Amino acid sequence: MQFRDLQKQYQKLKPEIDKEIQQVLTTGNFISGKQVNELEEQLAAYVGIKHCITCANGTDALTLAFMVWNIGQGDAVFVPDFTFFASGETPAYEGATPVFVDVEEDTFNLSPESLEQAIIEVKKEGHLRPRVIVAVDLFGQPADYTQIRKIADKYGLLILEDGAQGFGGRIGEQRACSFGDISTTSFFPAKPLGCYGDGGAVFTDNDEWAELLRSYRIHGKGADKYDNVRIGMNSRLDTIQAAVLNVKLRAFQEYELADINCVAERYMQLLAGLVKTPYIKEHFYSSWAQYSILLKSEKERNGLQTYLKENGIPSMIYYPKPMSRQGAFQGMDCKKVALPVTEDLCKRVLALPLHPYMEKEEQDRVVDAIQKYKMLQK
Repeated sequence: MQFRDLQKQYQKLKPEIDKEIQQVLTTGNFISGKQVNELEEQLAAYVGIKHCITCANGTDALTLAFMVWNIGQGDAVFVPDFTFFASGETPAYEGATPVFVDVEEDTFNLSPESLEQAIIEVKKEGHLRPRVIVAVDLFGQPADYTQIRKIADKYGLLILEDGAQGFGGRIGEQRACSFGDISTTSFFPAKPLGCYGDGGAVFTDNDEWAELLRSYRIHGKGADKYDNVRIGMNSRLDTIQAAVLNVKLRAFQEYELADINCVAERYMQLLAGLVKTPYIKEHFYSSWAQYSILLKSEKERNGLQTYLKENGIPSMIYYPKPMSRQGAFQGMDCKKVALPVTEDLCKRVLALPLHPYMEKEEQDRVVDAIQKYKMLQK
């Protein structure tokens, strides 16, 4: 059993993907081929945003946003404590200080209450300038942007939507990667929409920022690549990856997103009463980057993971350690508020196999194994 079965997806899409890759190989346009522009146009239209600028990976996408906003020394960037390292690493790399914020237990996303408390503490201390809120759409569900936007406007902060796991999610009819002043996503293979290597994208409605993003991603170019008007980086999406994504985006829209929601809903029904299942807020829609359950304790979580492995069922822990406890941030002034929910989640969370091509028989194996493990614990 695969945790996220990319092989099965490839077999389904093989004729189209092979054709598109072969076209790139035949024409030899490996860098900045027409497929990249085509993909950017399709992504912008899907998300409902004016500009989509692709880049080499999701981490670079975040970095490019911070570069556009000139985030650096003395700036405070508010980041959920329960998320992947890149969300806090990128502002720190620019010289800013990530300030960690707790999350909601039911959605795993940034807590508006903890966010506002952290902003107040930073302002009270007076050492850092509050600048940006990094709101992560964790495991596929968008963060609560209604509340986050109110807080951002109240304190004059920018919102950077980290939609690395959220592409395809939505609130009402508004899609993920459209909620931030700048929004980003990742096309890492295991993401809701993934390529066959690394890739990322940045979204914005701001024309000036879009122009800067296009410049920064190619060595700070001006009129052409040999006219360098600012210090930038080398972060282009390869044409082959764009070709793969063009095929996958069609499948994603036509059936994959609906199918993975059917698999997730069936998990909800089968696991009810056994474990704490994910919670999707009313009017929210998840793209299900992960299906993460909560066990009663760290001991029970670790025991279940071992039992599943013994029965040939893969699982993952996202995330075993709070961001605030990562060694890279020790000695930095990153912690302003208590982070009890994150501390607890890291001990109890476990992600189960999930993908759009998952068969009912595979899902039944997972659920049966959990049931048997729970029975053994009685």
